[in-house]
Amino acid sequence: MSDTKTARYSRADFQSGQEVRWCPGCGDYTILASVQSFLADLDVDREKIVFVSGIGCSSRFPYYMKTYGLHGIHGRAPAIATGIALANPDLSVWVVTGDGDGLSIGGNHLIHVLRRNINVKILLFNNQIYGLTKGQYSPTSETGKRTKSSPMGSLARPFNPVSLALGAEASFVARTIDMDREHTVEILRRAHAHHGAAFIEIYQNCNVFNDRAFVQLTGHSERLENRIDLEHGKPVTFGRDNKRGVIIEDGIARIEEVSEVGIEAIHVHDEHAARPDAAFALSRLSHGPYGPTPLGVFRDAQRPTFGDGLEDRVRSARETKGPGDLNELVRQTGTWVVE
Repeated sequence: MSDTKTARYSRADFQSGQEVRWCPGCGDYTILASVQSFLADLDVDREKIVFVSGIGCSSRFPYYMKTYGLHGIHGRAPAIATGIALANPDLSVWVVTGDGDGLSIGGNHLIHVLRRNINVKILLFNNQIYGLTKGQYSPTSETGKRTKSSPMGSLARPFNPVSLALGAEASFVARTIDMDREHTVEILRRAHAHHGAAFIEIYQNCNVFNDRAFVQLTGHSERLENRIDLEHGKPVTFGRDNKRGVIIEDGIARIEEVSEVGIEAIHVHDEHAARPDAAFALSRLSHGPYGPTPLGVFRDAQRPTFGDGLEDRVRSARETKGPGDLNELVRQTGTWVVE
């Protein structure tokens, strides 16, 4: 008798039938295919999956997913997703946002959903540009970026999304890249398995307004020298024959030749560390996809979720006080009349 399990779903089961309308060659197509393939293998009822988005190219996502979904207003997807996740903890809730939607008008919502550790999974597509509104600089665009809204170059210093998420005490933080489907699917799998808020930055190429922004991590020769793949329990080494490595001293990460310092001096990655200090130091190695840049899981630490605490409090209140009385609540003391 065969132990082979027949899959319930295929990728086609998660394709909504809506015409996918991104610019030809956009990295969003690859991310969509990765997510659909991942969900097909996950063996979770489609009726228990929800995608929530805000405004931007990435926010078309719910239309293309044959799951429940909601296209919200600009920047508010984390707030909407919080309500969904708390109202029905059995759902798998995903937020799809972009560097403009999630880090500009939606920045406050993003940091609070992370610090509260709401059980939602956040995919932030980072193309370092406003694509939907035709090429203005975004919160992650590099200083000096020349665009329609900054013809002399942007003066602003960009956000580092991974650093921001770690600073907000996110319990799961990772980074992947659109064209590496195998890596993206593995990161999605890890995020889904994590109980709590999971933040994934996805480097996503905008071939119309910011083409080849990530070439240092995707170019055939460039990626060999610049891509740092984080692996739990292993020294952080990279480059041809892993000749280069990362050292962390006094909270600062720097790159050295392994032959000069010895492998024992190289930082061993611990994604489950209780404190995010080392993960934060790794996130500061690059302030964008320039030069040696880490990809993978920076942090995967367990801590209580807001939803678990809320359920415990509601259960305790029911056991000690019984059913609530809305009429009594509305008419309780603590009100006053201004004459």
